[in-house]
Amino acid sequence: MKISVVGCGYLGAVHAATLASMGHSVVGIDVDAGKVAHLNKGFAPFHEPGLDELLRDGFATGRLSFSTDFAEAAAAQVHFLCVGTPQSKTSDTADLSYLLAAVKSLLPHMAKGAAVVGKSTVPVGTVEMLRSLLSRRSDVLLGWNPEFLRQGTAVKDSLVPDRLVYGVPGGKGAAAGAPVTAVLDAVYEPLVLAGIPRLVCNFATAELIKSASNAFLATKVSFINAMAELCDASGADVTELSEAMGLDPRIGNRYLHAGLGFGGGCLPKDVRSFRAQARALSVPSVDEWMGVVDSINLDQRSRTVEVARDMCRGFLSGRTVTVLGAAFKPDTDDIRDSPALDVALQLAAAGAHVTVTDPKAINNAWMRYPQLRFEASTTRALEGAELVLLLTEWDEYRDLSPTAVAGLVRRRMVLDARNVLDAETWRTAGWTVRGLGTGSAAAVDIAKSPQASASASPAKASAAPRATTEVPPSNGYRPAQSAPAAATPR
Repeated sequence: MKISVVGCGYLGAVHAATLASMGHSVVGIDVDAGKVAHLNKGFAPFHEPGLDELLRDGFATGRLSFSTDFAEAAAAQVHFLCVGTPQSKTSDTADLSYLLAAVKSLLPHMAKGAAVVGKSTVPVGTVEMLRSLLSRRSDVLLGWNPEFLRQGTAVKDSLVPDRLVYGVPGGKGAAAGAPVTAVLDAVYEPLVLAGIPRLVCNFATAELIKSASNAFLATKVSFINAMAELCDASGADVTELSEAMGLDPRIGNRYLHAGLGFGGGCLPKDVRSFRAQARALSVPSVDEWMGVVDSINLDQRSRTVEVARDMCRGFLSGRTVTVLGAAFKPDTDDIRDSPALDVALQLAAAGAHVTVTDPKAINNAWMRYPQLRFEASTTRALEGAELVLLLTEWDEYRDLSPTAVAGLVRRRMVLDARNVLDAETWRTAGWTVRGLGTGSAAAVDIAKSPQASASASPAKASAAPRATTEVPPSNGYRPAQSAPAAATPR
């Protein structure tokens, strides 16, 4: 089939390359000329494992191309909408302006009988807005096919998804939805034949599924982080607690790992958009519930700063601190709403001399936050540190040898805010190790911490400075190409 993919970011670029690998002829459309030029060279403008290889395979077969010209999509039988729907700058709602603009630009170039299928994460009612835009084209089919990709594993999630969801007019079994269902079955034929579960539903359900899924995942993360605070207060160990809970098949262990919390361009904005939808639909229970989930997640960042302050005997000012990680999660260079950078900014605002390092996200972070100091080399970033914070759980940080890096730091103190290090191995090597919820990150003793007594408690710290904090410029950034190898792995 001839297919267009409108919007070539994390979702669209992966989707276009995946469809080409299934044998379709695909053109990706994006208004960002720089992004399109990058993709046409066979390289993604962001880090996503396996995507560059998939792009080059698509170009080698002649089935994949990218363009800024919507007219290039004129021959497509199916148009997938993969445009970003970020949080509005003035409210918690999703900003649909990019999506609506894309449909308006596409409208003059749609062939008779073509199908327009949304994949972007949107609030309930979006399809009705698009239906209004397309009202003059009664011949055009409309469907919704929500995406369930995870950054870092997006290629695998596309090639071997855990489910396919089709939102069609009237829902499952409705005659009006049969044409869209048939089109999507043809698009995903290899996956359908492979037995991937397929759910056909109405538009409202399809619009809600991604947001509801993300809201549940966010709930699990915030729940176990709330338990981590309870464990610290009681002397329990959240890693053992979560392991035992996860063995219950009704609960499961996925997303039940305590740590610094979630970030990125999806979960935080989807939780807030979900709240806004609940308010608009007069469902206060969901609104309040998601508010608690969001608050716990943000408080975990401020709580991490307070634990760091406690490890520095109540004073962060003047301390030399190394932050391992800038991306919001490993295997991506995405820094949107990064918990690691949020904590780094709060530490710097408290007067600490902060150096941030990351295997992939350092360039993005440096351009976004020039007020922080960045170092591409893990080894150089650790030199002279009085406190090390592991904030993004990259494998190279998990595998650091505590003995090998001991000679680099001024003080052997590490705050493992992701609870991924072998604490006993590090302690045996002479390190002081703290985690979150492991019984070793108890609340700061205010009597010993004059600075902490003047600040909000960790549970009430959501108003602490976050990504917008301004701190004095530091002494620069050394680009990745000049960096030596990282510290010796175990």
